[in-house]
Amino acid sequence: MSYTIGFQAKDQKAILATEAATANQAVAIIAALRQSADEIKFIRSPQEGEMGIEMLLLLAKEEAEEMPQQA
Repeated sequence: MSYTIGFQAKDQKAILATEAATANQAVAIIAALRQSADEIKFIRSPQEGEMGIEMLLLLAKEEAEEMPQQA
């Protein structure tokens, strides 16, 4: 499932967006954006629509449980 993360960089008016292929990748992108003081404006996916960070974390947890464990 793909995710689009919209964010606003500090000192900019434009809202930028980036794509992530998985919920886990989206969580990592959000963590990096938060460290650089960017503001998260939206998270959405074609399947789920708009969501909050809490919902994304839940989806990432479910995604991790569904993936086979690597040795």
